[in-house]
Amino acid sequence: MAAVASPAQVLVVDDEPDLRTLYELTLLREGYRVEAAATMGEAWQLLEQRRFDAVITDMRLPDGLGLDLLQRMAAQQRPERCVVMTAYGSAENAVEALKAGAFDYLTKPVDLKQFRSVVASAIQEAASPERRAPRAAPAAGERTGGHGALMRLVGDSAPMRLVKERIAKVARSMAPVLVRGESGTGKELVARAIHACSHRADGPFVAVNCSAIPEALLEAEFFGAKKGSYTGATADREGYFQAARGGTLFLDEIGDLPLAMQSKLLRAIQERQVRSLGSTQEEEVDVRIVSATHKDLAAEVQAGRFRQDLFYRLNVIEILVPPLRERREDLPALCEALLARIAHETGMTPPALSPQVLEQLHAHPLPGNVRELENLLHRALALSDGTQLQVDFTPTAATPIAAADAAAPASAPAGQPAVPSDLQAYLDQQEREILVQALRETNFNRTAAAQRLGLSLRQIRYRIARLAIATPGSEDPDDTRTGA
Repeated sequence: MAAVASPAQVLVVDDEPDLRTLYELTLLREGYRVEAAATMGEAWQLLEQRRFDAVITDMRLPDGLGLDLLQRMAAQQRPERCVVMTAYGSAENAVEALKAGAFDYLTKPVDLKQFRSVVASAIQEAASPERRAPRAAPAAGERTGGHGALMRLVGDSAPMRLVKERIAKVARSMAPVLVRGESGTGKELVARAIHACSHRADGPFVAVNCSAIPEALLEAEFFGAKKGSYTGATADREGYFQAARGGTLFLDEIGDLPLAMQSKLLRAIQERQVRSLGSTQEEEVDVRIVSATHKDLAAEVQAGRFRQDLFYRLNVIEILVPPLRERREDLPALCEALLARIAHETGMTPPALSPQVLEQLHAHPLPGNVRELENLLHRALALSDGTQLQVDFTPTAATPIAAADAAAPASAPAGQPAVPSDLQAYLDQQEREILVQALRETNFNRTAAAQRLGLSLRQIRYRIARLAIATPGSEDPDDTRTGA
């Protein structure tokens, strides 16, 4: 006969008797075994006597802070998942608690529905196969997927070693991570490595480009939709949150999300619940949030374009991915890895890079980072017919956007405007120069360039293709390439 699982054990720490009783009764009704303490000293005595599944503690206690209790538990590698409650509900306090190792935080007055949901999530994680063991990042290579993901982050420079060490540390936690870096640096690779090194590696990894979703469809895409909830909804569909259950939801270019959607996203992250479009029922979702942006979100908050509370929710732990110009020593290894992958995809044998070409690459600005480097090498391999690879650094091939002078207007007498011999060619050149300038000023981000020029993404794509403007990498940043 199968053994009956014992009820989860929860420790509640709060110095207000009425609230302590309320929390205790709420948890008892959920079927948990509950112990209560009024001070940090009493709580520690109970912790020394037994192990719990979850600890719910107030931030302010008569003999210390909830943060002190958290840090003491972390120092002794206690396995309990800790939820911090605070009536001093600044986002800074919440961030401090999460950085100190808290599973989550709640703001007083506590909503009991949310309270039950958060405690259940903490207990569910404690009941994983790693139950009764402290959360720790798997060692490099411990998980095949994690090792493979880290191996794709090519380079052994000091900045890259720092990134890999940071990944190993944050992978053990549930805390949200914000990955920052320029376009083409490999932010999605970092997010995938965090997922692959974590205890959620067997769950799904769902990547979302927030800048590529039409605003009218954002809610349905994120939270799902019921049949008939909008024109064209011919069947029920799940959203990104539902698809990422038990795994990681990667929100790329989070800085491009409209303010109205930011509010809904914040609620979903806080409540761990979503409501599909057209539904009256909320459903629980267990996902870890990793987000990325090339923008300075703190500046976006100051400018009123990004919610401060969402910023603090997402930016619990930050990883800054260095641009290629700050890790030039990684170029030989990056070139080797990129050429091997390109050759595998094309069925070609990659020639060796000459020392002269490597020197040229070191001197080349590469504003598009690894994506631009891959673009150069892909072109060079396609045009190569010798034993050594030669990268063409002429303006038409090496610079992200080639200069066009064939359509220049004829010279005119001083003081008079030039009269073009080919009006259409002249207009195309002017349009091209404007597009080139906008793309350069936005670091070749087509979405941002389109917004600057008052165009739609489809319109700017059409113009770039029609005018044969070469840009580094793909039209929408996806950071899924080798490197970082």
